[in-house]
Amino acid sequence: METMTQEQNLAELLPTHRRTVSPERPSAARDRILETANDLFYAHGLQAVGVDRIITEAGVTRVTFYRHFGSKDELVSAYLSQRGGRLRTRVAEAREVYALDPRGLLTFLAVTLMRDSESATYRGCEFVNAAAEMTRDDHPVQRQGIDQRKWLVDVAAEALGALGHPEPHRLARKLMMLRTGASMVLGLDPYEDTRELFLETWQAMIDAELPPIR
Repeated sequence: METMTQEQNLAELLPTHRRTVSPERPSAARDRILETANDLFYAHGLQAVGVDRIITEAGVTRVTFYRHFGSKDELVSAYLSQRGGRLRTRVAEAREVYALDPRGLLTFLAVTLMRDSESATYRGCEFVNAAAEMTRDDHPVQRQGIDQRKWLVDVAAEALGALGHPEPHRLARKLMMLRTGASMVLGLDPYEDTRELFLETWQAMIDAELPPIR
């Protein structure tokens, strides 16, 4: 359990409407809860991990937990936003590096998945995993997964358009289908050349539909 300071004890006694968390002062307790949820949700799944376990492993009180996250669904949403945000940051940096090399950016989108899959803790795509567990169409997890996928498709389509592809968005969707399938297979396939085959197929799909160089 976390050590409670005098200031924190007073905060517990204040009326709910006065206990606000300033966005300019990030909470260490909130970060700890989110990082704990990140590890547990990704390793074990959303349904298998309850609030009580997160509270215990994060070392916070139940009051502290609910001050930052009104429900488990809200925490799940924050978990996916954080993981999705990390990829968006990496891609934003890559877009700067490959600003004049759209083919290089497309290769990056494939290679970054290959590198992620080399981790001993790799469990596939968190958005696909979450959508498989939260199957209700109107669940926020479904919307987050759709938005993340659409963003990736748009990034790939922009790069394909820069290469002169006549239907960049259509090919980008095909590439994302391949990438999604690979995100599952790379964690299960026992063959040593699986990553090589994925990248080979990725590049072949791009080459097959690009207009000839004149």
